[in-house]
Amino acid sequence: MLFTRSLRTLAQVRPCVSVLRRGFHNGRDDPMGFMVPIVVEQTGRGERSYDIYSRLLKERIICLMGPINDHVSSLVVAQLLFLQSESSKKPIHMYINSPGGVVTAGLGIYDTMQYVLPPIATWCVGQASSMASLLLCAGAPGMRHSLPNSRIMIHQPHGGAQGQATDIQIQAKEILTLKTKINNLYVKHSLQSLETIEKNMERDHFLSAEEAKEFGLIDQVLVHPPQPGEEST
Repeated sequence: MLFTRSLRTLAQVRPCVSVLRRGFHNGRDDPMGFMVPIVVEQTGRGERSYDIYSRLLKERIICLMGPINDHVSSLVVAQLLFLQSESSKKPIHMYINSPGGVVTAGLGIYDTMQYVLPPIATWCVGQASSMASLLLCAGAPGMRHSLPNSRIMIHQPHGGAQGQATDIQIQAKEILTLKTKINNLYVKHSLQSLETIEKNMERDHFLSAEEAKEFGLIDQVLVHPPQPGEEST
């Protein structure tokens, strides 16, 4: 189980506690806007430092944390394409803790997840709401996970329009088209009927990890790291 293996791997990395900086170690801005730890790894050629997210990327782990916008979408899409170029068979693990965000940005991530060849395991840590819940359930069948106290929320897309009456009519038609598209994607991944999806997405619908499993949004709830010879629940 990569969740356990990645923790074990990082436990072998000596943290450089005194080195903290805003943004990624290579100069990119941190999309979450807080201080990013730098870790130092001992190699045969000496020490090598990474920001924590680059170190996790070496283990084929992508962290989707915070609101989904065009900037976050571009980072996640780039990481997915990079990991596919590294290996088209090894699974990619995407950890999600997000309240959702811009629909088009989320659909860009979704389409890339479906496009790349490696199977994608999704993990909900904290919350996966709105568009983030669609990304959670869009993982490879049997590889969609949640930690036990995470919350998943689904609802219909939000939108607003202003301007001339004709412009408002165009925008209203577009958001209804998006609503239909997103409903059908939930049908595809949850195997629920369209009527059930439409009913549950009419308003904010919150689910616990176990309820999300019963609804078909995830496959497993990871209560604790599996022991040797033990499967996760």
